[in-house]
Amino acid sequence: MSIPMPSAVFKFPGQVVNDVAYGASSNQLIFACRRDRRRKVLDPETGQSGTINRYVRRRIKDTPLFGCYNIIEIELAEVRLSNGVRRIEEVCFVEKGCYYTKRFCKLISGLCRHMTIQSVAKHFDLRWETVKNMDKLYLQTTLPALNPGKLNNLKYIGVDEVARAKGHDYMTVVYDMVSGQLIWVEAGRTSDVFSIFLKQLSPECASIIEAVAMDMGPAYQRSVRDNLPNADIVFDRFHVMKNFSKAIDNQRRIEFRKADNEGKKLMKGCRFLLLKNRDKLKERQEEKLKILLNENKNLSAMYVLKEQLQALWSHSNYEEMHAALEQWCLIADASNMLYMKKFVKSARKNKVGICNYAKHSLTSARIEAGNVGIGLLRKRARGIQDTEYFKLKIRQLGTAEEDSIFYKSGA
Repeated sequence: MSIPMPSAVFKFPGQVVNDVAYGASSNQLIFACRRDRRRKVLDPETGQSGTINRYVRRRIKDTPLFGCYNIIEIELAEVRLSNGVRRIEEVCFVEKGCYYTKRFCKLISGLCRHMTIQSVAKHFDLRWETVKNMDKLYLQTTLPALNPGKLNNLKYIGVDEVARAKGHDYMTVVYDMVSGQLIWVEAGRTSDVFSIFLKQLSPECASIIEAVAMDMGPAYQRSVRDNLPNADIVFDRFHVMKNFSKAIDNQRRIEFRKADNEGKKLMKGCRFLLLKNRDKLKERQEEKLKILLNENKNLSAMYVLKEQLQALWSHSNYEEMHAALEQWCLIADASNMLYMKKFVKSARKNKVGICNYAKHSLTSARIEAGNVGIGLLRKRARGIQDTEYFKLKIRQLGTAEEDSIFYKSGA
């Protein structure tokens, strides 16, 4: 005898509920089903009709119900074709070889978007690896493909590298700098990896790309020169100032080592005073900075040069910015500070990319916004060593949230 179940709740086509049992010791609801004998038997690979050789039973886990773990016992037919080949039929509510329903995987994946794998595993009494594999399977089957060949109307793109963990498994990420949409991600950070993306672009799309934003690493520059000869390379203010901040920090260490006890006491805790913009300082911090700059000539010179360097990005004309940068380099080079000279050498080498900002006003804000999301993902996904899964999670960041069984995504 079968038990009538609303199809909108049960959602297991081809299965009829025979019995429902409750296991008190395991807190499980067990739905025992049989195959609907009226359902046509089809081979899963060819779609041909066949005969039933035998029935097999499987236990799969479904979304929890009434505070209980939900187990579904299903009955599947082994299909026999006229040539003697036998295969187990497929059903639409569970992936082949899996022991979890698709809707359970969807629930797990939705929670993994906001929670750590460990937390999700604890809530559902599952193993860490099981939760990760469920999320990975769901993403593999539902995420839209990233197909560079179908892209069009790209004006500006940005490229950067991100790591699964510090120093481990780098990935190349590419963004549409107008919309901020992630358009490609692949393991590796070499010129060849970025070239794979650029070579897949249609000739029409590649020809209208005006500029590519990136850091000052040589690998991605080589890819752009080889594959987008008409596009400008833009090194934005963030990466340039980041390198200058490193120069300030290194010079501060030199000054600290040279200073006497009084000077070391003054310089203690001043690192972020030198790196922060003046308008971000509190009154007490600004007073301490003034005292420090009055006492140390080299740090004072570097701080003034920092403010002058920042002013370069106010130019809206390439020639003016180029001339202003060269003038700044002459002044900075005359300071005779080791790390300042190293920065000047780098700035002159990359001055075309730096000054291309004046042509396009292109910054890496979109890239950094994406990297913030990836950084949060890294914290939630601590312990992940599966590079392919990490790549899927990065791709998920660029997609809209799906409706949950608890709430609508637009709510």
